[in-house]
Order: sequence, then structure tokens, then C-alpha cells
Amino acid sequence: MTTTGDPVTHTSTARLFWEQHACLPLTRQADVGDILRYRRDGGAFVCVNVGYAPHTREDSLGFLDDFRRQIEEHPELGLVGGVDEIDDAHDAGRIVVAFDLEDSRPLAGDLDMVDTFYDLGVRSLLPTYNTANAAGCGCLDTEDTGLTAWGRSLVKRMNEVGMLADGSHCSVRTGLDISEMSERPMIYSHSGMKGVWDHARNVTDEQARECAATGGVIGIPGIGIFLGPNVATLDAYIAHIDYAVDLVGWEHVGIGSDFSFDAEDVQGELVENPDLFPEEYNRWGVIEFIDPETTVSVEGALAERGYPAEAIDGILGGNFRRVAAQVWR
Repeated sequence: MTTTGDPVTHTSTARLFWEQHACLPLTRQADVGDILRYRRDGGAFVCVNVGYAPHTREDSLGFLDDFRRQIEEHPELGLVGGVDEIDDAHDAGRIVVAFDLEDSRPLAGDLDMVDTFYDLGVRSLLPTYNTANAAGCGCLDTEDTGLTAWGRSLVKRMNEVGMLADGSHCSVRTGLDISEMSERPMIYSHSGMKGVWDHARNVTDEQARECAATGGVIGIPGIGIFLGPNVATLDAYIAHIDYAVDLVGWEHVGIGSDFSFDAEDVQGELVENPDLFPEEYNRWGVIEFIDPETTVSVEGALAERGYPAEAIDGILGGNFRRVAAQVWR
């Protein structure tokens, strides 16, 4: 790890916490109150998934309708559409929420749905989830031809609308194509560093550098099989942060833990969808997750390792906030 400046004693109330990707159960019975596990002294922003490869347009619109209704009715949560609202919530010590899509299938092949989902609070979308679709190739495909013509049109529309283009779960070439053609910063919302642990879901040094060259951010996930051989520890998590910081600078590193509030159901999904979750996901048995309570403690761990104040500010939330301010409408 390379840092500059003096070690700091952190004050959590002075820092925005930004979780770029977390997963509530994708059912109409999900309890949005689980998001309060990210509660801390300061405010927090949490981006919640509303659909991935198995889900149709109707599925994702249904999840959005239910999640939005619950959040609007919840006394301790709020919906946001812009960074100014996130800043206000942070000042008030509140937790606020927006949404993401982990595949382009819920668009049903209609680019106008990017606008529709954006208006409903979806602020990032990744074109492919593990395997090839109409937009491009996934990280588990043996043949990697990158973005398709429709996938390029999708990235262009996301740029126009103000939705973040996300390379997580995409193939190497697809991720690099996003970096090359996006006119706005792109992100990897929840991808570890392949230089630390060689898993198909992690990104190469080249992907990380090209993402940073757009002004983007890599969110480090807290899933054991992406951090190491199913090692869901704070030390394993910080090892990926250290590597990414040394490679691209702290300005391009953030938090995207990919925590699933329905871990038992996730194990069932792995068994039921072997095309999406092959041996790379199942070889270590039950997958371990770093929980929200541990994720928010990253701030103190970085301070103990000698990260300067500005780097902690950025990694904890400031970097993703910067990118959102540049991209969101």
C-alpha cells in the first residue's frame, strides 16, 4: 500500500458512507428495514439491487414498486435521486436508498426502458450477468467478443440518461469496451482484484486501469469466494483495497460489498441456476459474506493502516459520490 500524509483519527460523523451494491431478497415479501443494518453515526447511502439475469421487466418493475412503497412509508429510510439529497441525508444522519440492475434483461430489448428505470430510481446498470446476452459477454463465457452493437447502443443511452454503466459480472472484453466507449465515468460496482485472487468475477489490472482512466471507481465486494478461498474477513477485504489503491490510486476505489440479506436463498439460487453459477461459485461450499456491520468498520481499519484522511473520505463514500455527481442527471 502506498499512502501520503499522516495517519488520522477518524470521526465517523464527518464522513459519508456509500454502499454501491447490496441485495435485499428479490421477492415481494422483502423487508427494507434490513437496510438499517448499515446504520452508523453519520449518514449512509445504499444502492439496492432490483433484478438480475433471471428477471423479466415485469419482475423488476414489481420489485421497484414494492421497495419504493416500503421505503417511502419507513420512518428511518428515504428515497433519493441526486447527490444533493444524499448530502442532506448525510448531514441529518439518515440512510437513503437508490437502485441498480444487475443485467439488461429487465429492459426487454427496449432502450427506452433505461429512461423508465432511471425515473424510478435505478442509477446504475450492468449489461451482462456472468454469461452472454443481447448486450455482450459475461465473465464466465469461454468466448469473449465484448459488447454487441446493441450493447454499445445501451451504453450510449445510459450516458445520455445519466445512468452509471457498470462492468461487474461482465467479461474482460465487455468491461474494456464499456471503458472505451463510455463518454462518462464507468464503474465496477462490486468486483474484487484478480491480482489478489484469480476468480472469474474479479477484474484484471487492465480493466481497473481503464476504469480509472474514465474517472471511474471500483467497488470492492465482501464475498468470501471473491476475496480468497471463501475468506470473508476484514483483513481479506482490506487486502483488495490495498492492491487497488496501489494500482490506480485511492481516488478510484470504493465499497460495493454485494451483501445478500437472504444468504440462505442465495445458496438455493446457486444450485438452481448452474448455468449462471458453475464450479467457480460452488467449490467451497456455503458462501461466506462480510456483513454490513463489518463493512462500515472499514473506516477504522483504514485509519489503523495509516491511510490519510482524504483517502478514507474517498474510499468510504466520496469517490462514488464524485462519479455520481458527474453522471447522474
